Amino acid sequence: MTPRGATSSAGESWYTLRAKARGVVDLMLYGDIGAWGITANQFARDLKALGDVSQINLHIHSPGGDVFEGMAMYNLLKAHPARIEGFVDGLAASMGSVILMACDTISMPENAMIMVHKPWGIQGGDAEDLRRYADLLDKVEDSLVMAYVAKTGKTADEIHALLKDETWMNGTEAVVAGFADTVIEPIKAAAHINSNRMQEFTNMPEAFKKLWGPRGSTTPPAPAPTPAPAPAGSVLTPEQIRAQVVQAETERRSAITAAFGGFNVAHAELLNTCLTDMECNVEKAREQLLVALGKDTTPTGGPTPRHPGHTSNGNLVGDSVRASLVSRTGQGEIQKDNAYNYMSLRELARASLQDRGILVATLAPMQMVGMAFTHDTSDFGNILVDIAAASVLQGWNEAEETFHLWTKTGRLSDFKTAKRVGMGEFPTLREVRPGAEYKYITTGDRGETIRLATYGELFSITRQAILNDDLDQLTTIPKRMGEAARGTIGDLVYDTLINNQNLSDDKKLFDASRKNLFTGAGSALSIESLSKAKTAMALQKNQTEGGKARTLNIRPGFVLVPVALEDKAKQLIRSASVPGAETNAGIDNPIRNFAEVIAEPRLDDNSSTAWYLAAKKGSDTIEVAYLDGVELPYLEQQQGFTNDGVISKVRIDAGVAPLDSRGLNKSNGA
Repeated sequence: MTPRGATSSAGESWYTLRAKARGVVDLMLYGDIGAWGITANQFARDLKALGDVSQINLHIHSPGGDVFEGMAMYNLLKAHPARIEGFVDGLAASMGSVILMACDTISMPENAMIMVHKPWGIQGGDAEDLRRYADLLDKVEDSLVMAYVAKTGKTADEIHALLKDETWMNGTEAVVAGFADTVIEPIKAAAHINSNRMQEFTNMPEAFKKLWGPRGSTTPPAPAPTPAPAPAGSVLTPEQIRAQVVQAETERRSAITAAFGGFNVAHAELLNTCLTDMECNVEKAREQLLVALGKDTTPTGGPTPRHPGHTSNGNLVGDSVRASLVSRTGQGEIQKDNAYNYMSLRELARASLQDRGILVATLAPMQMVGMAFTHDTSDFGNILVDIAAASVLQGWNEAEETFHLWTKTGRLSDFKTAKRVGMGEFPTLREVRPGAEYKYITTGDRGETIRLATYGELFSITRQAILNDDLDQLTTIPKRMGEAARGTIGDLVYDTLINNQNLSDDKKLFDASRKNLFTGAGSALSIESLSKAKTAMALQKNQTEGGKARTLNIRPGFVLVPVALEDKAKQLIRSASVPGAETNAGIDNPIRNFAEVIAEPRLDDNSSTAWYLAAKKGSDTIEVAYLDGVELPYLEQQQGFTNDGVISKVRIDAGVAPLDSRGLNKSNGA
């Protein structure tokens, strides 16, 4: 049994519905449960297609699969008005045994098997992630135990013990333990199932392993007799030609029938068309089947349940509610076959409960919305938060910011203060003479510090907003939060640039002694001042303790200017000739396109004349570091009656610091 989000080793499945008598049908559930086999979505559609039947004979031969898919099938069967007779044709293992528990009576041969075990899965992440996943597995196990307890009458502790031991039971043992009701005639052979799930089972009886094969290594049907080949150089007889044609046609028809698998009943007419058309090969048949399946696929459920107590597939309801909100908020295209389209938030809240079989007719609107937020089977609150999260990211991505165009992006794994070694801190490599040893380089203790900080705000999606159908709570407000999160980083970057803080050597980031600050006459934006600043940056040297300093040849990548100087800067840098009087006509511009112009309004707030040069992106200028490299805001939520809805927290963990003075240059412009 594999919870969603875990890795499931699943195999192919055979799933069919066969009419037996008026009001009675056989339902064959063979193979894996979930994405690799029969899904709850398909199961729900087929149950609905049965119409009003009085009895369903459920035949199971399955290794199990996805636990949430299986629980949806279990609930669908428990809520179905028909009588459910269960039969174990070979194996009902793991999640297959849980679905079996939905039957009113269960019959199985002596040589068939039921297996129960603890749910398992695979999870990556830190210790907290693993603890949360362990808690999830415990909750999943509790839900499975409830199904076994309801059928067997055993206590929860007894069931937990059986799951822990991975218990296998033949027909007689299952009846004694309460997992089955009747032992019937032994089966001579069960269908061979192709699945990797046998690798998950540690206590499987040896006699049962022959029923299994790894996925992708299916056991082919016995080949048709091959006519004896004609002797070399001889002409085929009419009988031999006829035999070859018959063999080829038999193989074609068998392959097409196998390709249709469990859909051979629902799409019998299409199957017959493909079989009778000798030009139709197995590839063409698959294509036509896929088209037919896509055409027939529509969401089940809807605003009104089919009969009282009927429970639709929870995932399908949630997906439909989500798709409706995605289209209403402009985050995606409308799905024309979605029964939840154009519903208000209140209507969607009601549908998220009602279409899962939860009675809400007697509840006041405020109570109903509160239940939609908090009920275990409803993911309405999570859907709202997902829509809000998409709006937050939209605001982040669309924010008119410039800092990310030129700053260095970094990564920090915790909130401790870290040191960065700036450009040129290493001297020229020493010569290693033949036979001599390499020596370790020596670096000083100097290094610029950087540490993370957390920035965030709260916003809420209230029950009142749901009742008022206020989409701003899902779109505009979260989007503004995303813009604010990115704007916060921009504020930190340009505050660092403007406020000229001290570096680790107790000198300002911009200082005349560093040869990166020009003031007074000649510092105004011009070709001459740009050329002077560019030259000063190229001639910066590394800092060494003794020995010869090395010229770093740092080249500017960006000219950072206030908006007041944007047009002038672009004209100076992009012009082919030197701008100015007619006497300059035809003189090539020596700094043409030497750097990209970035105009930033925050610079205007401090000075409309000061401008800066910054080295190419990735150089040691100003670093913006994010926790674990996550460059997007994080959304957390808390929901419940005490919150009157959902409270969401938008958080960004980031640190901003100057790394080195030599990749930056400032001119006051006055």
